Formats: sequence, C-alpha cells, structure tokens
Amino acid sequence: QVQLVESGGGSVQTGGSLRLSCEASSPTSSLHIMGWFRQAPGKQRGMVALISNVGSTNYENSVEGRFTISRGNAQNTLYLQMNSLRPEDTAVYYCYAWSPSGTFWGQGTQVTVSS
Repeated sequence: QVQLVESGGGSVQTGGSLRLSCEASSPTSSLHIMGWFRQAPGKQRGMVALISNVGSTNYENSVEGRFTISRGNAQNTLYLQMNSLRPEDTAVYYCYAWSPSGTFWGQGTQVTVSS
C-alpha cells in the first residue's frame, strides 16, 4: 500500500503561482506513473498532468505551458508548479500514482484562485 500526502495548496489571485508537493511512502521510481488530478465543485475529477518513471509528461490542454510536473531529487516526492493561475483552476488537487500493485490517491489539497 502506497500512501500519498499532498501539500502546498492555498488561495491566490489570478496570475499568481503555487507549487504543490506530493510525498509518497514508496520511492517514486517504483511508481510507474504519477500525476495530478483535480475536481471542481459539481464536476468530475480530471487529469491535470502525468509523468512516467522515465520522465515522459502529459498535460491537460488548458494547463499546457502554465503547469509543470516533476519528480523531486528526493526519491519520494512529486511536484506540480502552477503559474499564471486562473479562476477556472480552482479545485481540489489530488496526487495519483499507478504501479502494477495498484492505483493510489492522496487526500487532496484545495487550490482557490480569485479574480
């Protein structure tokens, strides 16, 4: 069982930046795919960004060029750098991991962007 703990959420104004962190209880190299999903009120949870264990990345269209996903130098950390934030980015952000042993989710962290 892998535990994922997010941090770094908060409230910012339009155009601001936040960096989300996800600490995993297992080395991220053992987690084939990691990523960030988000869920806004009344909407389904959707993919924001994914990164494979060889560094390949994939972004949702609306965040391409504004958000950057990365694995930290520490062996068990995942980041999401969010720049040029917009009100429509407001959501609960969840850390995600997939390995052959299962799919794992964090508890979520709130990001609120005000206009």
